[in-house]
Amino acid sequence: MILPLLITGVVGGFLSGFFGVGGGIIMVPLLMMWAKFDQRRASATSLLAIVPTSFVGALTYAANHQVDVLVAVFVSLGAIVGAPLGSKLLRVLPIAVVHWTFITMMVIEAIRLIFITEVSHGAFELTFVSGAGLIGLGLLMGVASGMLGIGGGVIAVPVFMSVFGLAPLLAKGTSLLAMVPTAISGTIPNLRAGLVVLKEGAIVGLAAVAASFGGVALAFLLPAQLSAQLFGLLLLGVAIQSSVRRLNRK
Repeated sequence: MILPLLITGVVGGFLSGFFGVGGGIIMVPLLMMWAKFDQRRASATSLLAIVPTSFVGALTYAANHQVDVLVAVFVSLGAIVGAPLGSKLLRVLPIAVVHWTFITMMVIEAIRLIFITEVSHGAFELTFVSGAGLIGLGLLMGVASGMLGIGGGVIAVPVFMSVFGLAPLLAKGTSLLAMVPTAISGTIPNLRAGLVVLKEGAIVGLAAVAASFGGVALAFLLPAQLSAQLFGLLLLGVAIQSSVRRLNRK
């Protein structure tokens, strides 16, 4: 059991640092495929592992001045409310609903990223409308985090760039910081409900932390547009694989 958890953490952690996501978008299907976890257990374990991974990744981006703390705070306000709600939905919704929601989100985002033609190179300006928008984004991230076991970065990073005008590296670093309270608030109810084993989440998380540094380094080397398109291809591949696996169970 330990080897699949370590490999999952390494892959998820590298992608977390590279794309500014929690890594759950890939760790959940890998835990289901290699560790033979069901969707609920995989989602809960992934969310726990995201806590240290996103924290260390955010620190690394911050050291390079690529984190907007104010944006992360506003997003976190919504996420802290949304994550427990998502965790509750994870416990009560039919597993097929959770699975297909996960797949649908990946496909939509993959198409958008693959066909992206330009990326923003700006910074964020706080207004009443933009602040309310960030809180709303955090609420959506929180629900997705608690229900699907993802940190929400797969939602936040492209929205930061396309809607709020953050430059790609700034969007990634800010996303990672915003995911820390998101993942914590979603993990607490999962632990209380017995959906996750602390030791398993710790193994995945420690491996992910170690691998995240390499992902961050690569993020600063590749062109932003190419990085976004590679992320889209990754999401599309995971969505196809997850769909085939789900259909084969019927």
